[in-house]
Amino acid sequence: MRAVIYARYSSELQLDRSIEDQIADCKRLIETKGWTVHKVYTDRAISGASALQRPAYQQMLTDMDSGQFDMIVAEAMDRLGRNLSDCAHLGDRAKFRRVGIHTIAHGELTPIHIAVLGMMSQWFLTDLAVKTKRGQRGLVTAGKIPAGKAYGYDLLSPANAKGSPTAGQRAINPAEAAVIVRIFELYANGVSPRDIAARLNAEGIKGPDGRTWADTTIRGQNDRGTGILNNGLYRGVLEWNRCSYIKNPQTGKKTARPNPPSEWTITQVPDLRIVSDELWNKVKARQGEVRTDMARDPDGNALNATHRRKFLLSGRLYCGECGGPMTIVNQESYGCATKRSKGTCSNAGTVKRTDIEERVLGGLRDRLLAPDAVKAFMQAYLDERKRLHQEANAARAGLETELAKIDRKINALVKAIEDGLYDQSIKQQMIDLRRQHTEIEAKLALADAPPVLTLHPKLPELYRAKVADLITALNSDGMAAEAGDLIRSMVDSVILIPDASGGPMRAELHGDLANIISVCDRLSGCSKTPKAGPVGMGPALELSVVAGIGFEPMTSRL
Repeated sequence: MRAVIYARYSSELQLDRSIEDQIADCKRLIETKGWTVHKVYTDRAISGASALQRPAYQQMLTDMDSGQFDMIVAEAMDRLGRNLSDCAHLGDRAKFRRVGIHTIAHGELTPIHIAVLGMMSQWFLTDLAVKTKRGQRGLVTAGKIPAGKAYGYDLLSPANAKGSPTAGQRAINPAEAAVIVRIFELYANGVSPRDIAARLNAEGIKGPDGRTWADTTIRGQNDRGTGILNNGLYRGVLEWNRCSYIKNPQTGKKTARPNPPSEWTITQVPDLRIVSDELWNKVKARQGEVRTDMARDPDGNALNATHRRKFLLSGRLYCGECGGPMTIVNQESYGCATKRSKGTCSNAGTVKRTDIEERVLGGLRDRLLAPDAVKAFMQAYLDERKRLHQEANAARAGLETELAKIDRKINALVKAIEDGLYDQSIKQQMIDLRRQHTEIEAKLALADAPPVLTLHPKLPELYRAKVADLITALNSDGMAAEAGDLIRSMVDSVILIPDASGGPMRAELHGDLANIISVCDRLSGCSKTPKAGPVGMGPALELSVVAGIGFEPMTSRL
């Protein structure tokens, strides 16, 4: 019997060595059973609360579906999962594939084992969460920080009366505190988080955990209390339980949800104050003004100005200088997000949204409109119709041949009866043949007639009209969202590379769309660089097509 081993440990509760211990114990069990070890799956430092976030576990399920093994062996059920629904899903899936589940602790698991042990595992997690939260609330009430280390503070572990370290103690870091005060003062005086981050990065000042500063690190989210400007600890107030983290059952990822103020636990910690109430209030007042401005559009509709639609290439454009994403920097242009939010990238160039869409999709359109491409489309259409015609004719001919055989057999039986050879077996043969005759006639009635091998005289013109209007159609209100998802699924990335001499950026297209354009080039026999973009675009935005695996290596400028 082919057995696989699944081992896992949670970083909160166990050590890395636990994996090797689990595997060794499982191998001993497999040896005593006379099975063979087919494969070992391990998820290190990953909680068992969700199966979706464990890559090795998901691979094991995939391999099970393809019939690669007959038995799953683990130390205990809680190694396989601590969520009741995940355990039940594993049991049902294994049963369907005729795969057994065996643990060292409980032997081969039955559906009752899986249900009870899965329920106990989930109860353990729920109970642990309640006790952990109770302990954290106690620390907050005592003026101690339950977890994490905010920028501006150092961790302390002073010994208590028994000589053991006391958790939750922090002390102000003078150098970092000075940076925090500076951030608050700059923002209160009208400097944006983006510009503040750029200044700090230009001066080589490290942010939290030694990272570079980003505008989001500074502004955060006010309702969740995140970001430098929203951390109440800087004014000497410890605010705990501002958010709950709920796991999305479809993704296994946690989503933060703000709690109402009535559920917060608030404790005064004046010894940890870094900014004055006056400065704090100035920052809050300006945040309120900024939110009001952002929420007001020209028509007076709140929040509409901050709702940005996803354009056709949103999420697929990347800076060729730093590798960061290119995002909309105004209504019509893309720019480097790293340059804007951190100031650490030198790529200050922008590209108009309509230009890059025209170069990518316009290149596809032009390839599809090439005479040889239209000819190839028409020929492919005719070939397909011919194949369907041949298949339909072959199917009908086969049915007609079978029907003729049955008619000959029926006629032979009738003649035998006329000659006086009738008996009970002949009667049964006649019944069977009549039934087959009826069935074949019904199939012939339902069989498709051979398709007509002709093209509508205006089909080439219709094809050209639809392709020529490609970009307008994809950007239309009725298709924009769906078309955007489709186009983005065909584009792995568009790398925008700044020109050293200050000219327009070059771009490289990667993904299935690049492969399609490469195929069109081959059909059209394209070997030369086509002329640059349409009239009125200004300096041409060069875009190279990089074919992927399975396609002939080539680069073609659009």
